[in-house]
Amino acid sequence: MKATTARSRARIRITARDRTAGKWFAKLVALQSRLRGPGGCPWDAEQTHDSLQRFLIEEAYETLEAMHERDPRKFASELGDLLLQVVFHAILAEETGRFTISDVIESVHTKMVRRHPHVFGDVSAKTSGEVLKNWEEIKREERAEEGTAEPESILGDAPVALPGVLEAYELTKRAAKIGFDWENLAGIFAKLAEEQHEIESLVPPKRPRLKPAPASDLRRRVEDEVGDLLFTGVNVARFLGVDPEVALKAANRKFRRRFQWMEAAAAREGSRFAELPRERMEELWNDSKAHEPAATSR
Repeated sequence: MKATTARSRARIRITARDRTAGKWFAKLVALQSRLRGPGGCPWDAEQTHDSLQRFLIEEAYETLEAMHERDPRKFASELGDLLLQVVFHAILAEETGRFTISDVIESVHTKMVRRHPHVFGDVSAKTSGEVLKNWEEIKREERAEEGTAEPESILGDAPVALPGVLEAYELTKRAAKIGFDWENLAGIFAKLAEEQHEIESLVPPKRPRLKPAPASDLRRRVEDEVGDLLFTGVNVARFLGVDPEVALKAANRKFRRRFQWMEAAAAREGSRFAELPRERMEELWNDSKAHEPAATSR
């Protein structure tokens, strides 16, 4: 398969909608360049690739949150904030002669055409599985053309800058591709139980929680075992075809929703939730679940 055939066959019609989008994109690039330029914004002028790192991550997560809230206007706004980060980094790179925003757009456009030969070329792919198989083959061809050596490890190209849950997901997904995986869920559950027992051997269930303290041998060992427990939990999600980050964010939203319901319920009773006895807190927790419509359980 030669993915390069896709380049010559790509015919993409530009619509009025696309021209409008292009106009506004050009205005955004010009606006951000103005903010960075003489007489612009002092804060923007001080920023670097490094200083913007946390904003890139924050905007990505805020975009995901807006997507789950199903508010079209907020979703569009957060996507705009995320797009601004791309533009900002490209302008910083252009100032040092590394690349421009046009290079960024041309690169991803060329890549998308090249990696969809079943649309723009002669390759056949009738299922998403076939698409992904072709995608991996094209990536290998690209590395060969660039003179980039194949990773010595199958984990060599797994991103290390991901949040821990996503990194664990990507690592084990790659290992599973070559058969290094559990045969069934029973094996993963047994591993979960094993990790639980290892933690219990260090910190018996009846023992009070560990308090924050300087690093100790016990705390390091507990941290290590808790990491193993979380890592195994990620494998449960992956084995079931569930994105663990999406599942965890949904669980976070559910907990937030139920906890705030408890606080409101306590207020209606003339009490502060924080001052209620533990038994009443548990009662309200069960009530919060009972009052939550099934359609919004996530």
